[in-house]
Amino acid sequence: MKVIVVGGGWSGCAAALSACKQGAETIMLERTDMLLGTGLVGGIMRNNGRFTAAEEMIAMSGGEIFQLIDGNRLHRDIEFPGHHHASLYNVATMEPIIKGYLLKKEVKINLGTRITDVEMDGGTIKAVLAKKDKEQVRFQGDVFIDTTGTAGGPANCNKYGNGCAMCVLRCHSFGGRVSVAAKAGVKELIGKKGDRVGAMSGACKILKESLSPEIRNRLDKSGVAVVPLPQSKRIKGKLEIKACQQYALKEFEENIVLLNTGHAKLMSPFFPLDALREIPGLENARYEDPYAGGIGNSIRYVGMAPRDDALKVEGVTNLFCAGEKAGLLVGHTEAICTGTLAGYNAARFVRQEPLLVLPGSTAIGDAITYVREKMQTEEGLGLKYTFSGSVYFERMKERSLYSTDISEIEERVNRAGLLGIFGNGV
Repeated sequence: MKVIVVGGGWSGCAAALSACKQGAETIMLERTDMLLGTGLVGGIMRNNGRFTAAEEMIAMSGGEIFQLIDGNRLHRDIEFPGHHHASLYNVATMEPIIKGYLLKKEVKINLGTRITDVEMDGGTIKAVLAKKDKEQVRFQGDVFIDTTGTAGGPANCNKYGNGCAMCVLRCHSFGGRVSVAAKAGVKELIGKKGDRVGAMSGACKILKESLSPEIRNRLDKSGVAVVPLPQSKRIKGKLEIKACQQYALKEFEENIVLLNTGHAKLMSPFFPLDALREIPGLENARYEDPYAGGIGNSIRYVGMAPRDDALKVEGVTNLFCAGEKAGLLVGHTEAICTGTLAGYNAARFVRQEPLLVLPGSTAIGDAITYVREKMQTEEGLGLKYTFSGSVYFERMKERSLYSTDISEIEERVNRAGLLGIFGNGV
């Protein structure tokens, strides 16, 4: 059986690994020259309910990527406003570790390969067409997984945001995102709150070398630096446009919050550079990502696929989805969890076995179902959902799904009959 994964972000990597573990020949297509997508500039793991979700996945034997991330962390069990027991991984060294592991597991990775179209036979995808090194190439498969995300190209950032801010997605260099689902004729969903379409990425990166020695030392020692903002420097309204609503707390408007992820992660969608440089300790600050972080950031959630709780895309016989393509689930943990399930179910689909739907007794299963249901309402399309805060984390706590007790989490998975489920290959 041959599984084609389109998109090499966190969800694509997890989907490819999961399908490969099920005995599938797995081919990954990524339009840029690196894997991980926004994971190249992310860095935050295990904060709040993400700890629970990661441990559920580990108990289900789908946690190899989480364990690789844990092995590359700079800090663990850190606290910052509204968030507890977080880990920060090194964004500068993470990608080669993941890529090397996938290659070791015999995932076939095609970088610099941007899809251009799909070949359909009725409601079934027969192949995807792509350009690689200016040559047209064709990839035929039994089943396909769309992990192309929802951000890019520059036209969306120009239309719905503050223009292209030259982020790590590098659309100008490698071409904008192309959705498999859209090419297959699926009418995609668009996140919208009032008149605002999509949402802006919620953080920037600053070169640590451009910060004062005192701030650098705080970051290196504790992983966190919180610098109070005078009233005149606070930018009203930024919290409302963030994709990452778990960080839309007043503390992030009243302070400069920096996290050490290799670079200094500024927890703001943008901050005017001239104003930033008026803050003590940041007089020489320089943006690393996006390069124009003083004016804006990438716009996301403008192309999500309608899907069921097994992550199968509606309207196409043999297409699954994961990550942001699967809905308004924000974050790397969320992408890895959905990717793992999509890859597993893709293999089951080819073997004509019943697809796995994770039950609501697990945080992952409950989130996948809950987000699908909420996205069918206008109000729900205006919200964002994550294990780490905001709407869904509150639901986790209300339903007693949030836990940091690893043995309790493992027992929950065991009671659901899911212990080791993603490790049960053929």
